[in-house]
Amino acid sequence: MSLRPDFGLVLAPGAGGGADHSSLIAIEEKLGKRAAVARVKFGSGKAESQVAKARVFVDELVAASKVEATQVFAGGRSLGGRVFSMAVAEGMPCAGLVLISYPLHPPGKSDQLRTEHFPKIKVPCLFVSGTRDAFGTPEELKRATEKIKGSVEHVWIEGGDHGLRGKEAEVAEAVTTWLLNGG
Repeated sequence: MSLRPDFGLVLAPGAGGGADHSSLIAIEEKLGKRAAVARVKFGSGKAESQVAKARVFVDELVAASKVEATQVFAGGRSLGGRVFSMAVAEGMPCAGLVLISYPLHPPGKSDQLRTEHFPKIKVPCLFVSGTRDAFGTPEELKRATEKIKGSVEHVWIEGGDHGLRGKEAEVAEAVTTWLLNGG
């Protein structure tokens, strides 16, 4: 008899990344059998055009794992996390959001914030970001996330840039700790 996982987690990479991104694998391995994890990849195109696919990914995990949609966390790196946050803002059921290196704005263009949907997010959110991320400074991200209605937790990876290369263990630890504490 197999044990049913406690919750589900759908993770997507950033633009151009694959479902086999090292940080996504590290998170899945750290969680072990406590969670049903699906590593997915969005197609090419703007974030707005990928939102419907986010719902499909969550539905597929629910069907495959028998975990309720309200027990599924979603997110991922950069664009992957952004798309899931937009889907949740549009009403997709979700237990919470895991947003790694959220792309707050294009590098050098802090006036082009990608936060118009933040006030519609009502679930708990974890933001894991490097302190040297060109897509948003810690101060900018803290200020922007004040618009989110759900609880928000920030974990800062000291010296990390947007890619967080070599920081997979720290990312996996932050995500796992947050998830196992209920989000």
